[in-house]
Amino acid sequence: MVHLGARTDTTEFNYAIHQELNVQYSQMLWQYCTQHGIPFIYASSAATYGDGAMGYDDNHELPFLLKPLNPYGVSKNEFDKWALEQAEGLREDVQDEDGWIRTDGSHTPNPTGAPPFWAGLKFFNVYGPHEYHKGRMASVIWHSFNQIRQTGAVKLFRSHRPDFADGQQLRDFVYVKDVVRVIGWLLEKASTAQAPASGLYNLGTGQARSFYDLAAATFRALDLQPNIEFIDMPEDIRDKYQYFTEANMQKLCDAGYTEAFTSLEAGVDDYVRQYLRHL
Repeated sequence: MVHLGARTDTTEFNYAIHQELNVQYSQMLWQYCTQHGIPFIYASSAATYGDGAMGYDDNHELPFLLKPLNPYGVSKNEFDKWALEQAEGLREDVQDEDGWIRTDGSHTPNPTGAPPFWAGLKFFNVYGPHEYHKGRMASVIWHSFNQIRQTGAVKLFRSHRPDFADGQQLRDFVYVKDVVRVIGWLLEKASTAQAPASGLYNLGTGQARSFYDLAAATFRALDLQPNIEFIDMPEDIRDKYQYFTEANMQKLCDAGYTEAFTSLEAGVDDYVRQYLRHL
């Protein structure tokens, strides 16, 4: 089973919504796969890493130390921790008439172990075709394309930190076609003797790039010269904004994945020329 559904809005601050859709629903799918012996691959997120102060390593100790910057990131990290507890026997639960109680007093679904293979993929900044329904949460390429079509310019957020210039906020942008290749590889290996170890895996390119580079690549894919302006970042997300993300991809490589990841320029060019220009 591949579970990619989630409430992904990083500006939704009602945690109860994220708890229901990103934690509890994922727990139900996990338990179903466990009970029926089905491999389970789900979408985690680089939002779990917070401000990056603790690095971007996909080991199994870090989730219990991380402090995500928004409720979405918190919910993804909570499920990562729950999955690790289920799979690695870290739970210390007792049962009562209402179900199972954690040692901190909170109720959780009955612990049932783990699927025969599972992988929580910590997606970094995914972009590419068929994100048109995502609105504000669609990639900057999608928004840049529309801004260029409407005004001839792209507006990027100013930096509100002295150590980053305007437009030089850095993210690990990964093309959705690479994401699909990794998921396909995991599904192919999941039920074989060559299956990688179950657990959390980063899914980015391993190279941080700037939003300016991304916008400039969008202009080039449209055969235009860059015309980039800067605007203030909305105050409601200013203190929850990640200025740098970069996936440590060594774990996936060590697991046997050998395909090269698409460069930012090649990915944006393919996305714009083969998909967006036809809209």
